[in-house]
Amino acid sequence: MPKIIHYRDKCIGCGVCFEMQPELWRMSKKDGKATLLHAVVKKNIHILPLNNSFEITGREVVKACPVNIIKIQ
Repeated sequence: MPKIIHYRDKCIGCGVCFEMQPELWRMSKKDGKATLLHAVVKKNIHILPLNNSFEITGREVVKACPVNIIKIQ
């Protein structure tokens, strides 16, 4: 199963991930950065297993991130 990986500490808060996939992302009111919902955090890296219905849009989000801090493995 693919996983989406988000390096949140490097996020610039552009919001493109939230705009493209609001069911998986929220923008923090505290620091303005994107938050990957329901993710497990390991060493400041947010990891979320993706089911097939989210994978296609997830790959588009990866391409759209201007700072390349979202990956799919």
